[in-house]
Amino acid sequence: MIKRILTYVLVSGIFWSCNNGTKGTGDINTTDTTTEEYVPIDATSDTADMHNAQNSLDVIGIYKGVLPCADCEGINTELELKADSTYTLKNSYLGKGDSQSFEEDGRYVWIDGSTIELKGGRDAPGKYFVGENTLTQLDMNGDKITGALADKYILRK
Repeated sequence: MIKRILTYVLVSGIFWSCNNGTKGTGDINTTDTTTEEYVPIDATSDTADMHNAQNSLDVIGIYKGVLPCADCEGINTELELKADSTYTLKNSYLGKGDSQSFEEDGRYVWIDGSTIELKGGRDAPGKYFVGENTLTQLDMNGDKITGALADKYILRK
């Protein structure tokens, strides 16, 4: 019985290894004249990777979080990005009373494929790095905030 199984396995292996992977009409002389030219992508060109936050992520929605504050408990922040490239930003300074709430409307623009800038608002930092269901507030120069509180500058959808 073992000899019979080994014989079947051996014969199957021989037939399988002889198969060159092409399926044809049975005519041995048939050749495929189509060739594809390999063109390497230059990693420094803009065509290397066309995917970015602007064309790959759904940024439309409401983002919320409590941002750090120098003279209060925090800034309760709600930023709504709309499909028509407008936004509504609501800030409430915690521990300051109701009089310390602000709301502003404006337009947002893409600086590059991963960063947006709020236009029409106050002089506060208005640049955000766009991630998967997150907006990370950037400093006045457009750089990521570093340090112990860096993870506190993230708004989540």
